Amino acid sequence: MNSPFTAETLLFERSRPRPEALRVLYGFPNTYSVGITSLGYQLVWAQLASRPDVAVGRLFTDVQESLPRDPELVGFSFSWELDYGNLLALLEQLGIPIWQRDRDNCHPLVFGGGPVLTANPEPFADFFDVILLGDAEPLLDPFLTTMAQVRSAPRSQQLDALAQVPGIYIPSLYQVSYNGTSGRIEKIAPVKANVPATVTKQVHRGNTLAASTVVTPRAAWEKIYMVEVVRSCPELCRFCLASYLTLPFRTPSLETLIPAIERGLAVTDRLGLLGASITQHPEFPALMEHLRQPQFAHVRVSLASVRTNTVTESLAQLLSQRGSQSLTIAIETGSARLRQVINKKLETEEILAAASHAQAGGLKGLKFYGMVGLPTETDADVEATVDLFRQLKKTALRLRLTLGCSTFVPKAHTPFQWWGVQPVAEKRLKFLKKELAKLGVEFRPESYHDSLIQALISRGDRRLAPLLEQVRRYGTSLGSYRRAFKELRGQLPDFEAYVTEHWPEDTILPWQHLQSGLPTKTLQNHLQRALAIA
Repeated sequence: MNSPFTAETLLFERSRPRPEALRVLYGFPNTYSVGITSLGYQLVWAQLASRPDVAVGRLFTDVQESLPRDPELVGFSFSWELDYGNLLALLEQLGIPIWQRDRDNCHPLVFGGGPVLTANPEPFADFFDVILLGDAEPLLDPFLTTMAQVRSAPRSQQLDALAQVPGIYIPSLYQVSYNGTSGRIEKIAPVKANVPATVTKQVHRGNTLAASTVVTPRAAWEKIYMVEVVRSCPELCRFCLASYLTLPFRTPSLETLIPAIERGLAVTDRLGLLGASITQHPEFPALMEHLRQPQFAHVRVSLASVRTNTVTESLAQLLSQRGSQSLTIAIETGSARLRQVINKKLETEEILAAASHAQAGGLKGLKFYGMVGLPTETDADVEATVDLFRQLKKTALRLRLTLGCSTFVPKAHTPFQWWGVQPVAEKRLKFLKKELAKLGVEFRPESYHDSLIQALISRGDRRLAPLLEQVRRYGTSLGSYRRAFKELRGQLPDFEAYVTEHWPEDTILPWQHLQSGLPTKTLQNHLQRALAIA
């Protein structure tokens, strides 16, 4: 098979590294087709590869570029929790100890970034020397500049220097104390006086967001050019990591967005508009009008999930004309009460109107995101979801309806981080599958067991690292995790303490020393508002 790198069309100028350039390996712990489809990975790689003071090679689980010898930095973009096993395997292939404590001056510094590590790096903290919290745009330059200044110093001095850079977290410079080996966290504190007590994520505030730096037929979305239309989301649904973690809500102006789109359309006819709530860009209608012009008639346009009450017949018509068969909207639940609890500002009439507009605009299908096990959810709330689809079938007879449904997972830095997974969610997934089948609605549930594993990692602390390493030998099923918990009993809290328990609001959280969004007091106020509605 030909190397996938030869099929790439680059949309930036790759520099020729100077002889003294910093030697970097930059990896994605999955296959090339998955990794190269990550806009975050593309963005960081292009920033590295466009610098003459950096010599960088890419690394995936199935392919690698020509890698610099004796790298000084080995980095990973970490987008999905369960990719950690691939990450550790790649370190082993490179001959690098997986444990930070086992590395010495002969080894490169291992760094990581991305949404998983910005949210809660603690389960993986002992695998990394350096963690970058927040947006890459303001972080990469000071990280590389500082590293270049101390590249000849001993490892300990390099880490001390990097710890002074805003947004750079050095896990080994913080000590976590517990109330016994299996008790709760008592204290998280820096081990040196000059190390900041709190590390704050860095936020990109410029007038441009990310756009593809490479287009390739070997990506998971073939030949797609991606443009980030918004970053974060103003809605603040109380379970939503994508909203709370990436605040504030940012939008580029059309003066920068349109040229970015047209750069990509010079090399491909597939356009993906990305963001948690792209139709809330203040100039979104004008952007759609721009893409409606005849010169874009050949372009296939796809949108990320859009806010339900912004779906118009005009939008549906444009997407239908530009090759899209369906549209995806997030409703979470058919229960009006529960939507209030989670701060989903959406009325049932607006959901029905979106379906009517989608059908009138010529779309063939409508995909919904839903969730079970949300805080305070009852059986009646789940029955309300079935009733909503009953109404949708009457409203839009010709539409193919699909519900993708997950189990609520508590995420760090959100108001529901103290609320555990509800075991009754498994039964409710089965109920929805049975009832929606009667209506002819396609039901696509996410694995309940996988959601439990996600929750474990989402709320985990450093004591999980030995367990995660051990699970690699058993496979990644829920049974493998339970087996590892049994073998490590007494060395960490039990599975339920991490996953299903509701934590008191005065609990010292594993990520207490990392500021990645709103202050804890504000999150507590948001939680109390939710429970007051319930």
